[in-house]
Amino acid sequence: MWSPKRQQDGRRHFSYDYMKHIQPGDIVFSYANAAIIAIGVARTYCYSFPKPAEFGRAGINWSDEGWKVNVNYRRLAPPVRTMDHIESLRRSLPPIKSPIQHDTGKANQAYLFEIEKPLAQALARLIDASTVDLVRGMYVADRSDHVDTIDSHIDAWENIIEKEILSATNIPETEKQTLVKARRGQGKFREALLTHENRCRVTGVDRPEHLIASHIKPWRSADNEERLNPENGFMLTPSIDHLFDKGFISFENNGSILLADVADRKALKRMGVIGEKAPSNIGKLSEGQRHFLEWHRDEILLS
Repeated sequence: MWSPKRQQDGRRHFSYDYMKHIQPGDIVFSYANAAIIAIGVARTYCYSFPKPAEFGRAGINWSDEGWKVNVNYRRLAPPVRTMDHIESLRRSLPPIKSPIQHDTGKANQAYLFEIEKPLAQALARLIDASTVDLVRGMYVADRSDHVDTIDSHIDAWENIIEKEILSATNIPETEKQTLVKARRGQGKFREALLTHENRCRVTGVDRPEHLIASHIKPWRSADNEERLNPENGFMLTPSIDHLFDKGFISFENNGSILLADVADRKALKRMGVIGEKAPSNIGKLSEGQRHFLEWHRDEILLS
């Protein structure tokens, strides 16, 4: 699944924001051509990713970077036309933000809706017994279906950017290598960042060998100047870097720690983000860091 982050006029829309609520194992009903055509299971959380090439000129005014969720789909044969079953579905439809019109059974126009279990069960009964079991949770899932494959997709995206940098004729060779090293948090970016940040803001670890030079606005989304700007970074331990890069945490301009709605609280406690000894504030931030954090909260944080 891929959606823009905002409407063409720049405003947010609930159906795009719902992408950030998805968690691995969530069930997705795919609707097209007046019918449910597939049933899917989400494999990943939502993450920022470029618009698929197969979209062509569709959504030409959307930003090139949107929200993506990896989903395993099973196509239905035949598809299920909700308008043919509106009498049995109507009592399960939510009063507002319903994916299906109460009177006609046709779909309402929006990209994604959240639905409660009663409606999911009613839809499943229209499909088949295996879908009913899926909604009830009465199935044994292949654990590989729930493996987070986000990193492999991001690596592929960054590999393309790296090749573009290395083949560019308007960038000096020495700068090319500097930019490529910054992708891994190495070279001049790391050296410059260490002069500003000498410890992890969350865990307090101050040994450089245990710290990652993490971009606030990710290397893949930044321009070349931003990729080397030490104001666009924190030194973080690997677990905190993972949480920050994937949008499970972010920071307010006053240093307060923000937690994504989908972030598992038990995991966050074990990683030292929440709990009695965890900091609630990471301290004073520079003007540049605050600038980049505004982008991170808007474009990466899953809340």
